[in-house]
Amino acid sequence: MQAGETTQVEDMLATEEPLEIRLIYGTKAQPVKKNLAVTMRTPGNDEELATGFLYTEGIISHIDDIASCEELRENVIQITLNEQVKPNLNHQDRNFYTTSSCGVCGKASIDAIRTECNIYDKSVPFEVTPETVYQLPQTLRENQSMFRDTGGIHAAALFDTSGKLLMVREDVGRHNAMDKLVGAVLKSGLIPLNNHLLLLSGRASFELVQKATMAGVKLVASVGAPSSLAVETADEFGITLIGFLKQDRMNIYTGAERIKN
Repeated sequence: MQAGETTQVEDMLATEEPLEIRLIYGTKAQPVKKNLAVTMRTPGNDEELATGFLYTEGIISHIDDIASCEELRENVIQITLNEQVKPNLNHQDRNFYTTSSCGVCGKASIDAIRTECNIYDKSVPFEVTPETVYQLPQTLRENQSMFRDTGGIHAAALFDTSGKLLMVREDVGRHNAMDKLVGAVLKSGLIPLNNHLLLLSGRASFELVQKATMAGVKLVASVGAPSSLAVETADEFGITLIGFLKQDRMNIYTGAERIKN
């Protein structure tokens, strides 16, 4: 309806379907099978999503931990670990159910992240100009095809320190977009991402900053607001956290030393 007139038109919607992630570890003689998680996601890049999820949750620590990843059937993906790998399931005893809106509720504390994270470095490996940061959202918009089609998709985008877009992943869920991105860079051998910029299309939640921490990201920018726990996490792990990013302004919550005056 527009201006009091009703018309019927076709609209393109963001696809949302469940993905079950299964894990197999142990020996071939005595394999252990675990239904690890169910997440509501936009189909596509499912192997990246599952791999990124295992890594950002601290279950695996390297891409070489994975022996195989296969789609068993539609919406079910199975990852098998190498026999010598013992997955870290200390915080995964409960049954995961993640939604596209909020991710995993009741997440582990900052102390748990510190225990699980293999990349803990508060140094300042780079500086960027405000102008470099200001242009990130426009670059993302120009490369966010699924959002242009549906208006209902989130994105996580990786840039180098000059502002060049390296990779973008989209999903109906913020955390899924992030896991897809991490899974892709993990396979590419880019982690730790300590000389890269991460842009989030929505708000900066605790879980997204936690995942960025696990990947070694040192600058996280979002077009929306951060949560209080996201700010605490960024400060704890030496991450520059930016919110409300627009073409001519931004709020810097932590790590302002990485932004050149």
